[in-house]
Amino acid sequence: MRRICVFCGSRPGVRPVYRDVAESLGKTLAERGIELVYGGGNVGLMGIVADACLAAGGKVVGVIPRALMEWEVGHEGLTRLEVVDSMHSRKARMAELADGFVALPGGLGTFEELFEILTWAQLGFHCKPIALLNVDAYYQPLIQMMDRGVTEGFMKAENRGLLLVEDNVQTLLRAMGAYHPPAVGKRIRDEKQL
Repeated sequence: MRRICVFCGSRPGVRPVYRDVAESLGKTLAERGIELVYGGGNVGLMGIVADACLAAGGKVVGVIPRALMEWEVGHEGLTRLEVVDSMHSRKARMAELADGFVALPGGLGTFEELFEILTWAQLGFHCKPIALLNVDAYYQPLIQMMDRGVTEGFMKAENRGLLLVEDNVQTLLRAMGAYHPPAVGKRIRDEKQL
């Protein structure tokens, strides 16, 4: 993989472990020669992962909507900062640039980005690896909800299989490198009709 897109919070979270893992991910990407693609802000985990990648000699591409330049404080020290017209354009551009996706802890924006990229994979729009870095079990309730979606018949198991889950940066990157997308049907049918 040449580039990994990281979805993460514009806030740092309350525990130091979130900062530590964001720094570790940014540094590791740089050491492996993998460019970081992210939302372009210099605040929260966004700024932390970008700064760690840059400090380790890595390349970082930020993509930020014009309307959020002040809110998320566009990072001025990046390899490249692309300013786009909307959140939709931001997500499409990050997806276009990336060979894979990682979600660090975050809030609504991170959840939305993660689920949109998962939905695109489910629909066959891409076959790139998507992973959760489950820092200190932050995403455990979300993982349980997805598993319940399968149990309750709202998701196919192969669609649940689109999401890799690891709690360690090195393990996560190895899993992404070895990823083979599951065979996912593109048709949605009522199972009773089969």
